[in-house]
Amino acid sequence: MALQCGIVGLPNVGKSTLFNCLSNAKAQSANFPFCTIEPNVGVITVPDERLIQLEKLVKPQKVTPTTIEIVDIAGLVKGASKGEGLGNKFLANIRETDAIIHVLRCFDDDNVTHVDGSVDPVRDKEIIDLELQLKDLETINNRIGKTEKLAKSSKNPEDKRLLEVLIKYKEALESGKSARTVPLTDQEEKVAKSLFLLTNKPVLYVCNVDEGSVTTENQYVQAVKQAVKDENAQVLVIAAQTEAEIAELETYEERQMFLEDLGLKESGVAKLIKSAYKLLNLNTFFTAGEKEVRAWTFPAGALAPQAAGIIHSDFEKGFIRAEVIKYEDFIALGSEQACKEAGKIHIEGKEYEVQDGDIMHFRFNV
Repeated sequence: MALQCGIVGLPNVGKSTLFNCLSNAKAQSANFPFCTIEPNVGVITVPDERLIQLEKLVKPQKVTPTTIEIVDIAGLVKGASKGEGLGNKFLANIRETDAIIHVLRCFDDDNVTHVDGSVDPVRDKEIIDLELQLKDLETINNRIGKTEKLAKSSKNPEDKRLLEVLIKYKEALESGKSARTVPLTDQEEKVAKSLFLLTNKPVLYVCNVDEGSVTTENQYVQAVKQAVKDENAQVLVIAAQTEAEIAELETYEERQMFLEDLGLKESGVAKLIKSAYKLLNLNTFFTAGEKEVRAWTFPAGALAPQAAGIIHSDFEKGFIRAEVIKYEDFIALGSEQACKEAGKIHIEGKEYEVQDGDIMHFRFNV
């Protein structure tokens, strides 16, 4: 299953506008194709300038970028943890995602009503946080009783470690803090993964602002940054309505002129897709040949055989070695042959940790 980011937010914060901008990304650049799996799920290409540069040098028959899935999750209301509104469906949908894109309204507009009568992104964030925290607390309480009994009788240190983690999470959640704010050791992190807590997912806060606040932070954005400073979360500023206007422009040149007039180098949609990719702790390696130049997604820290297995399971089973060219060397020298002559092809074994941007060729025998 493809890795997914779920877009969440209260009604009328610009969540659907943003999702529609993503769905129209194909109109912004040929490098952002999009397709719909279900009405609220889109597969979106990760923009990568390196792929374009490799295409220019290699001149392959085709180019295949890497992708992620973006899920537009139904709006949330107070009481969702108790089943209010679409609560149960919302919580089930968000549990299935790998990371959260939390859209917050950071603009004033009398024509767009707010469900709580006023613009306050920190309050909006806390409403969703509270619903997710309550659901996580329910999960924790259900596990603590069973784990306490097990920890007393078990000789497995992981059972006691899990109980310690559950207690830490319970204390944090009861004090209104999300699970992701709880500092854990590496060993505790391993047992914590089995809990699949909603508030432990990595989160990207998207501040949806008016056009004039894209390059200069308004008071709402500053308030959000202050509120999330202890969460180890990213904050991205986007004007969703402006992005929608950019998507409607006919040519690439028109879109670039629009962005330049706003003082921007790239669209907010491109930034969002890249940020979502990084939020999932993903990197990219490339394969480059006359038939195809292709980007492959791999989790940060993966070793060479694991990366080979992403292409085909046989590559991992019969892994012999990896021939690696650094992207910078390939671009500087212009071809695989030139890299070979310059001694820039590195032979790596099973313990090699693949780096973002590596151009790889795998040798295997099954």
